Amino acid sequence: MIVVLAAIIIFTGQAAFAFDDGDWQYWNTESASVKLADEWKASVEQEFRWGDDMHNPYYNHTDVGIAYSGLADWFDLSVNYRHINEEKSGGWKTEYQPNINGTIKWKFQDFSFSNKSRFEFREREDADEVWQYRNKLSITPPIILTEYKIQPYVADETFFDSDSQELNRNRFFSGLTFNITKTLKGELYYLWQRSKSSSSGKWTDYNAVGTKLKIAF
Repeated sequence: MIVVLAAIIIFTGQAAFAFDDGDWQYWNTESASVKLADEWKASVEQEFRWGDDMHNPYYNHTDVGIAYSGLADWFDLSVNYRHINEEKSGGWKTEYQPNINGTIKWKFQDFSFSNKSRFEFREREDADEVWQYRNKLSITPPIILTEYKIQPYVADETFFDSDSQELNRNRFFSGLTFNITKTLKGELYYLWQRSKSSSSGKWTDYNAVGTKLKIAF
């Protein structure tokens, strides 16, 4: 009986944090940026995620960074630090993540393109330290609607993990950006995330509805 009870506790505890394949989630991000000088700005961002069909708050991060755009009109560089808290089967775990980002921007046939490369050093609680590379390609068509300047976009992001030495995650985005005021912008998007488990090798899909608010000073 004790063994059975223990197994039930372990199983239910794990189930609370390992969401079902096809789970629907809600992600909310709020950020602020301030111009420090010509071509320099500082930013802070906070994000919260709810899983288990948007009922369980399981993830949050705070990100601070410095960005420089003076190298070229088509290139932005930033150095950031991200502090992550995520609920896993053993409880809440912390990750300390410095990262560096380079974004290339260009236009073709009035479409706007950006390609962002991110190198992350992941110092994780109760796990090995690893490097991770992320690449995100975004495409914005020449469509601007209403006085709020509503613009659709699509994006795709891939993840490469130095521990598994393979592409282990992909995210597809489709959304809208819009102006609320002169300094405040909003975003609404759908995200499809596909991740490979490092232990079982199984692929799991998540669907997320996301909102963003960005204020610039």
